Amino acid sequence: MNARHYLLLLLVAATIATALAVVQTKHRHRQLFIELTRLERERDELNIDFGRLQLEQATWAETSRIERIARTRLGMRTPEGDTLRVIRP
Repeated sequence: MNARHYLLLLLVAATIATALAVVQTKHRHRQLFIELTRLERERDELNIDFGRLQLEQATWAETSRIERIARTRLGMRTPEGDTLRVIRP
């Protein structure tokens, strides 16, 4: 075999190696895209849960609700004018 045949074999091998690298790269890209899509969906679900939890926290922390519970369960009441003491530093 002469140099032309070796060069041709080298070019064919390089072409096959390049084709395999392209296939592998496309496959890896698909895997990463699927992972990205999954993570974005999970992020969206977590954002929805976070919004729900913020709404629930706001509901539980409403002043009127806390005052109602303080009056009914704990028997607390608003102090009268003569029982109120102001302490100055």
